[in-house]
Order: sequence, then structure tokens, then C-alpha cells
Amino acid sequence: MGMTMSQKILAAHAGLDSVAAGQLISAKLDIVLGNDITTPVAVNEFKKAGFDKVFDKDKVAIVLDHFVPNKDIKAAEQSKTCREFACSHCISHFYDVGKMGIEHALLPEQGVVTAGDCIIGADSHTCTYGALGAFSTGVGSTDMAAGMATGMAWFKVPSAIKFNLTGKLPPNCSGKDVILTIIGRIGVDGALYKSMEFTGEGVRGLSMDDRLCICNMAVEAGAKNGIFPVDDVTLAYLKGRSEREPVVYEADADAVYESVVDVDLSAVTPTVACPHLPENTRPASELHDIRVDQVVIGSCTNGRLEDMEAAWRILKGKQVAKGLRCIIIPATMQILRECVERGWYTDFIDAGAVVSTPTCGPCLGGYMGILAAGERCIATTNRNFVGRMGHVDSEVYLASPQTAAASALAGYITEYKEA
Repeated sequence: MGMTMSQKILAAHAGLDSVAAGQLISAKLDIVLGNDITTPVAVNEFKKAGFDKVFDKDKVAIVLDHFVPNKDIKAAEQSKTCREFACSHCISHFYDVGKMGIEHALLPEQGVVTAGDCIIGADSHTCTYGALGAFSTGVGSTDMAAGMATGMAWFKVPSAIKFNLTGKLPPNCSGKDVILTIIGRIGVDGALYKSMEFTGEGVRGLSMDDRLCICNMAVEAGAKNGIFPVDDVTLAYLKGRSEREPVVYEADADAVYESVVDVDLSAVTPTVACPHLPENTRPASELHDIRVDQVVIGSCTNGRLEDMEAAWRILKGKQVAKGLRCIIIPATMQILRECVERGWYTDFIDAGAVVSTPTCGPCLGGYMGILAAGERCIATTNRNFVGRMGHVDSEVYLASPQTAAASALAGYITEYKEA
């Protein structure tokens, strides 16, 4: 029986010739990731278990990105725990203020993760790295602690759903519209503990930023991981960037999938997920009566350079609607620098927006854009649960950078139509 792409990676890391859906395995890890919220818990478990060293200082990554620069005393204490642990164990990939970025944008950018890797991270959106042809998934802090100490993790091998992508995206649509469309079709539990494997001739028309966005939100459909095949786009992105030589795995022709979902990219339209679930999707064109108080463009889903450029093209030379707050958050310091050097930063400010240092901040209701009761936000983030961005009586609408930027100018949800 053939194996899917994810199953091949897991088999290789488990030292097995083959694996099958539902099988329990123990696999070697290439990267173990944590952030400023989850790492302190992992450190406590690490010490409680009596571990005194990490399995490989070059294969543990700790990124301070949720509440840094620290928003309060608790956040400062959490970051201090991370700093002390990283220093005492000589962690190579430790990213603090000035060097950090949002973890799931930073690690691919810095070449820490690559094709063929097996990765766990104490953050649910670790599934992002499947865009590079890696098996990556989120785990709890206890699993992170064990992974840091042993370099191993156990997995139940997931079954897979094949998403056959055809056609090409229309102008002003992006990977965010694709994944919102898919989640709207299959629901937030439509891929529960399954691998979402994206294939088909439509893949080649998707940029790496599109793919990273799509895999990032695989978990919002309940998936264990999302993954794209390694092609010329992937290899061009990894060239001169990856710390390790990429390893390319391909699904067998007779690989078994639970189901096949056909997605015609040419039929995708600007899509918005309405409160309070990512599956509650509607075309942006149907929501013009919904006024918004705040726009957030950033996060591990849509804070990359293409996202910044999309927002800039729409906002430059124009003004954010009166009474509306527009917050733009480049996902890494490198992306922030690019925004400055290209003049986008100034154009954002001139449009009436504010530009933040890289942070997860408002996405999880942390800081840099908390909502009050009754307020609405359209955001390029990944979750719109009750109280996700602040007060339980606030509302979050998920959208692409194009839709979010257009909405910032209009003051209500609107799709961008190029003149």
C-alpha cells in the first residue's frame, strides 16, 4: 500500500520502511519550537522530569513573539525564564527583541526549517511549515519538554485528505481566500487529526507566501498538519536559506486518501469568515453593511512581505476611514526593514495607520489592539472565536490583506476592486 507525503516523512524519521494511518510511532525530530508563552511551561516540566541538557542546542528554537516587548510583569517573567534557559543551554536559535519575529514567519525566513523535516512546536500553528514540504504539527508544552530532552516525539500517523487544486487565482485573491474557502466547505472539524495534502496543477501558481498562509490555517479545519509538494517554487525559496540540505518526499501514486476535495482556484472570490468560527464564511461582496472599528493586518498568517505589499498598494496615497484604527504588523524584523527601505512604512503612516514591531499581539487578545464591548475588527489573523481579540461582546472577521486594507479605507467590510 502506498504512502502519502506526510506518511513518508514520518516513516523516514521513525526508521521504518512504511507506516499506515492510525499506527503509533516514535520519530526523530529536526526542530523543537517554543514561544514566550509555551516555553516557560515546558521549562518547568523539563526540570521537573530531571533533565539537565537539551538533545541538540542547534535543533531547539525559542522565539519570543507573543508579548514582546513585554506588556506587563507576567510577560516579563515569562521572557526572563526563556532567556535564562536559552543562555544556560546555549540555544542557537533564540530570538529576542530586535532579532525576533512571529515564529511561523521567522523560522522559514531564517532557514531554520526545511523540506523533509519532522517538526513539533508548542504552538498550534506550527503546521505552517508544511508549505516547505515538511511534516510539522503543534503539541503541548509537556511534549515540547520531552522533545527538547530526547529529540523524539510520538505520533499517531494521520490519514489524509487530498485537496486537488486546479486553475489560477483571480487578481486580488490570495492564499487566505483559498484556505477560508476550503474551511467554509469542510468545516472546522472537517479534517480532524488528518493531513491536509495540497496537490494539483494549481499549486504551481501559488507563491510561497500563499502556501505558508494556507498551511498555517490547516489547524483551523482540525488538521494534524497541512503539506505542499516540493516544487521549483519551494526549492527557489530554500536555496541559500536552509541550514540543512532539503530532503524531498513525494506521495506514492497509490497513496490512500480518505477523500479528495477539488478546488478550482479560478472560482475563488474574496472571502470573509464571520464571527465566531473560521467556517462561517461569506463572500466579502455580501458584507458591505458591516461597519468596523479596527483593522489588523499582520500575524503568522498574513504578516509576510507579499501581505505588506498588498496592503501598501491599496493604502498608499489614501486615508483610513475617520474613526477607524488600522494596525499593521510586519511579521519579522527583516520584513519591517523592507517596509522601511521601500518607503511603505511612511506611506502607511501617511494613510493614518500605525505600524508595530513584530508581535502576535492582538491576534490572541494580548495587546496592541484589544477590542472593547461591541467593537468589530476585520483582521488577517486566523481565529475569530468569542473574545479572541478582547471583550466577549466584540466581533472579529477574518479576511485577506486586500480585503482588510480596502475595508480600512471604506470603514466597512468591502472587497478590493482594482481600478
